[in-house]
Amino acid sequence: MKKLKILADSTCDLTPEYLKEHEIDIIPLHVTFNQESYDDGVNLTVPELYQKVDEINLLPKTAACSIGEFKIIFEKYLKEYEKILFIGISSKFSSTIQNAKIAADDFDNRVLVHDSYNLSSGIGLQILKAVKFNESGEEPEKILEKLKELVPNVRSQFEIETLDYLYKGGRCSSLTYFFGRGLKIKPIIRVIDGGMKVYRKPRGKTINALNELLNIFKEDYPNIDTDCVMITHSLADDSAKYLYDELSKIIDSKTIMITRAGCVISSHCGRGTIGILYINK
Repeated sequence: MKKLKILADSTCDLTPEYLKEHEIDIIPLHVTFNQESYDDGVNLTVPELYQKVDEINLLPKTAACSIGEFKIIFEKYLKEYEKILFIGISSKFSSTIQNAKIAADDFDNRVLVHDSYNLSSGIGLQILKAVKFNESGEEPEKILEKLKELVPNVRSQFEIETLDYLYKGGRCSSLTYFFGRGLKIKPIIRVIDGGMKVYRKPRGKTINALNELLNIFKEDYPNIDTDCVMITHSLADDSAKYLYDELSKIIDSKTIMITRAGCVISSHCGRGTIGILYINK
C-alpha cells in the first residue's frame, strides 16, 4: 500500500501538467446556473461560464463538495493509500474544509485536512510545498504541521478588471460599485487572514494596476521564497505575458508558473482578473 495521496479541490488552479506529473487528484466544486449544476473544470470551462453569464445576465452559485461525496472519494483512495492529505480553499470562503473534516472523522485519522486559508494558486503554492515535503520522506502529520506554519506567509493578490462580478455576487456595495466605476478604480484584492480585503486602489488603465502588482512584488522581494512564483489569471493572456516578462527581469523565469483560474474563482472575480502569488520566507 502506498503511503500518502495528496488531494485538492478545484480552486487550487494548478496546471493539468503539474497535477498529472505529481499524481495529485482534484475534487471539483460545483457551479450552478438556475437548476443546471456543473463540476468545476469537468463539464464546464471558463469561456463557457462567461458565455452563460452574458446570456442570462446572472452569476452562478458555487457550492462545496458534500460530506457524502467526500466520504465516497476518501474511501476510494484509502483502498490504495495509507493516508490522505486534502488541501482545500479557505474555510472563510467555503464549507469545503468543514465538510471534508466531518467526512474524515469516519476514517480513523487516516485523512488529514489542511485549511489553506487561501484561494486559487495561493492554495497551489501550498500544494507544491506538500509535494516537496512528501518527496523528501516527511511523515504525513509533519507535512500538515509544516503547511500550517506556511499559511501566514502566503501572499495572494489579484487585480480585479471589472467590479461587475464582485457587485453581482454581493461582495461589494452599490456605493462602492458606482464610485469605483466612476473613478475607474481597478482594485487589488489581497487574501488576509483567510478573507479578501481591498489592498490598493490603482486608477485608470489596466497597465497601472499591473504595475502596482509588480510594485508589491518588488517591495516583498527581499523576503520572497523564489522557489516558485505564480501568475494566475482568468482569460487575461496579454496581461499574464506582460507580468511574466517583467518578473523575468527580477527572478529566474524558470521559477515562474502561469496558471489559469477555474470556474469557481472566475465566477467570483470576473473576466480579466490576474494576480501574482508567492510565499514569503
